[in-house]
Amino acid sequence: MGILDQLSSWPLYIISGIIILFVMVMSGFFMIRAWRAGIAIGMDRAKLRTAVTSSVTFTLLPSVSILLGVIALSGSLGVPLPWLRLSVIGALHYETSVADIAARAVGLSGLNASEMTAEAYTTIALVMSMGIIWGMVLTVFFNKAYLKRLQRPKKAGGKSGGKSFGDMAMTAMFIGLVAAYVGSYVGTFTSTGNFMPLVVLAASGVAMAVFTHFIEKKGQNWLENFSIAGSMLFGMAVAVMAGLLV
Repeated sequence: MGILDQLSSWPLYIISGIIILFVMVMSGFFMIRAWRAGIAIGMDRAKLRTAVTSSVTFTLLPSVSILLGVIALSGSLGVPLPWLRLSVIGALHYETSVADIAARAVGLSGLNASEMTAEAYTTIALVMSMGIIWGMVLTVFFNKAYLKRLQRPKKAGGKSGGKSFGDMAMTAMFIGLVAAYVGSYVGTFTSTGNFMPLVVLAASGVAMAVFTHFIEKKGQNWLENFSIAGSMLFGMAVAVMAGLLV
């Protein structure tokens, strides 16, 4: 039995399935409680149904990008672990980058199925889990004070206004994340001559710019649900075409 067969064995499916089922049941429980609370305070049932329908729509469409992440990671980590991580509390950009970093830290060239070992898989799974668990832990103790800080507007010119701390923090973190990725891709190109990451980066960036143009300039807000998935798919397609041409 190959390593990928072991990583997708039925015991791992059962373990992951039980955890995901628990989360689904818990979500359903709170959804029912929320519905009953809305009825109790006199909310219109038609508006509640509209809210539920809208929520389902805006949940399913963005999940396409999550599905792509599961497919991408399953080629080297099997199906159960990516399915579990991205179904419960994982984030697409976090799981893929941290898994690759952990793989390189244990001596692999990256998330390469041919190099994967049981020890490397265990380390990757541990790093992925331990790195993201602190959001839940810290939320229990500091979420109330943190939310107040996020919602506090920035003072501009002595008056309340401008961007809040939360907006600035998210922008700063996003710029830092992009800068780190671009730096690693440039380093890969200069050290190994592998230009494919830069090609995919440029293609995905162009696709996202097109989505942003139509969303912000043309008022096509519905495209927000497809922007990430569409940019990923376009970047993958360009990577495949570039690989065939080179």
